[in-house]
Amino acid sequence: MKLPRSLLCSLWCLPLLGLGSLFLLVHLHHLTDSILQKNPGVPVPDGRRQPVLKVPAAARPTNNLRLCPDMLPSNKQPVTKRQTKLLLKSGEEVLQQLRTQASRRRLLSDVCTRYRPAHGRQRITLQQVSRIYVEDRFRLLYCEVPKAGCSNWKRVLMVLGGRASSTQDIPHDAAHYNNQLRRLDSYNRIGIAERLRSYTKVLFVREPFERLVSAFRDKFESPNSYYHPVFGRAIISRYRPNATRSALRTGAGVTFREFVQYLLDAQKPVGMDIHWERVSKLCSPCLIPYNFIGKFESLQEDADFLLHSIQAPNNLTFPNFKDRNPLAERTSSRITREYFSLLNSTERQKVFEFYYQDYLMFSYPKPFQDLH
Repeated sequence: MKLPRSLLCSLWCLPLLGLGSLFLLVHLHHLTDSILQKNPGVPVPDGRRQPVLKVPAAARPTNNLRLCPDMLPSNKQPVTKRQTKLLLKSGEEVLQQLRTQASRRRLLSDVCTRYRPAHGRQRITLQQVSRIYVEDRFRLLYCEVPKAGCSNWKRVLMVLGGRASSTQDIPHDAAHYNNQLRRLDSYNRIGIAERLRSYTKVLFVREPFERLVSAFRDKFESPNSYYHPVFGRAIISRYRPNATRSALRTGAGVTFREFVQYLLDAQKPVGMDIHWERVSKLCSPCLIPYNFIGKFESLQEDADFLLHSIQAPNNLTFPNFKDRNPLAERTSSRITREYFSLLNSTERQKVFEFYYQDYLMFSYPKPFQDLH
């Protein structure tokens, strides 16, 4: 049976208009106040008035859509049933992503309203934007959350900025130590405020317990010339009775329980580190109105959708390789439970309380039933 021409137009336009609508919506940011050089920090909009992505009416099929002639199916190449199903599926995926983003932003806004001080005009400091990377070509701001895909995101930013032709050609050390990416705190106050106002602001998060275990395995269970002598020696010295001279000298062999003791200690022998710092501290999501909130658990899907929405090159997709300790199994929920089973219920509860706001802000369920 031959499909009506108007229906064919609708089906071809559905995914295109969905993506186009998202691209327009993510750039409709709340205007930042004008900046006076004499005032410290950068003014920010009220978190309760953050723009929310909505499912646009234009993304729904109509009978009045028009396409350029070269986009219409020719009589020689009619739309097959399979193509029709793919077009419908693509449109449904666009709408689902829009709904997901709207839900994540709404939840974050609600949590911030509960925990953010309501009095006084808050300003963003340079420290609060120091983890945000800037990509000017595609007007993108990405807040780095270690152990949530940040290495591959830096590779993507390098390709977007023309510093590399492919993510596959960028080794780990180049992505982290020779990426030539600018951070937002390197701009003056006017430059910071303008980018916060008009750029797409992106944040990717991960289940907090899983992220913590991933950081521990990476930094303490593999040879490391920085974390062993700097953190390992201090941790072993403080929390291990009768430590051997070798352990005190090298800092190797920190146990997960010792690491957790350090994490929860109000008088830490060595400071915090970005690899296990809370997202609420790293990226200030209650001050900075992020447009896109991705999750490590749906990393490939979320990242590729975002790249399409900012009109990144068609051949650029989010990489999925693991170049640090490639032979080690990726940290999963199963592995996370194994590590946390080494702790007692009181210790697990205290770690949960440490990351409590991250659990609330990003809608992660309690990882253990005995937590409260």
